[in-house]
Amino acid sequence: MRSRDSKQAKRVARQNRVRATVKGTSLRPRLCVNKSLTNIYAQIIDDETRTTLVSASTLDKEVTTKASNVEAAKEVGTLIAKRALDRQIDTVVFDRNGYLYHGKVKELAEAARAAGLKF
Repeated sequence: MRSRDSKQAKRVARQNRVRATVKGTSLRPRLCVNKSLTNIYAQIIDDETRTTLVSASTLDKEVTTKASNVEAAKEVGTLIAKRALDRQIDTVVFDRNGYLYHGKVKELAEAARAAGLKF
């Protein structure tokens, strides 16, 4: 149990360090990524008004891959970019939420960039 607490404490420290510098505004909202063992979630958040502007996850009907893997992350990244562009949001600030920029988080970000989001 001690290694799990240490791993979680490291993630919280990374999350706090990134969140201290990354702020979402109405001009550049924050794209926040969260993942669990079974799903991947992405939200575009305006921190000034504390509202979620756009969200996408593997729980949506448009996503065909219902697992928490790299293919699902690509689909969620494409879906969040498409929904953001529909609401005239083209530039965001990326918040990896304390996760390392590797694997699922990296693929979600690259898919969102390929679909038209700028960050």
